[in-house]
Order: sequence, then structure tokens, then C-alpha cells
Amino acid sequence: MSFAGKYELVHQENFETFMKAIGLSDELIQKGKDVKSVTEIEQNGKHFIVTVTTGSKVLRNEFTIGQEAELETPTGEKVKSVVNMEGDNKLVVQLKAITSTTELSGDTITHVLTLKDLVFKRVSKRV
Repeated sequence: MSFAGKYELVHQENFETFMKAIGLSDELIQKGKDVKSVTEIEQNGKHFIVTVTTGSKVLRNEFTIGQEAELETPTGEKVKSVVNMEGDNKLVVQLKAITSTTELSGDTITHVLTLKDLVFKRVSKRV
């Protein structure tokens, strides 16, 4: 299954609580909570480039499934980690204390970030 495409955020759950827990300032949280977010995924076999544009902030991660890569976290910190694929539609990576899961179902991508018992969920549709 190909993740390639452009996806626009439809809704998100628990944004403010999660971002506060990972250390984002109230100012950044307020700026980011209502801004349109677009995710663009390029996929060539097991190689991915994921670009998330939220307002003027651009987060870009490039990785190959099963190989260590330097990835940027939502706070802007860079960490080395390995992205794994579960089945043919789910990407999973550990970013320090945060587990990131991205699941593709038809034209919908569900991205879930988990920190201990806190869960932040983003649902985006292909455009």
C-alpha cells in the first residue's frame, strides 16, 4: 500500500494537553491549534520523505524503513531512531518517550502520538 500523496488535517484530539506535556510554550500551542496542517508523503519503496506544513512551520523527515535515521520531533529536537512498518499500512517509530504511529486506511491517515498515558490523535484526508 502506498502512503504517497498530500493529506489535509480534518480533525485532531488532545492537541493542547499533549503539546503542553512535551514542553511547547503556551504561545506556540495557541498559534498551532487552529492552523491548517498539510502532510505530504513521498514514497519510493521503503524510502520516505514526510513533510508536515503547519502555518509557517515545516517539519521534514526522511527515512528508510528498518534503518536508523535522524528524525525531528514535534518540539524541533533531532533524535536518531528506526521507523518500522507493521503490515502494509502502519509506520511505527519511537522518538525518545513518544511513540508515533501512522496508519493508512483508504484515503485517510491517522497519526497517533503517545506519551505515557497521554494520546494525541490527528486524522487527515487525501486531497
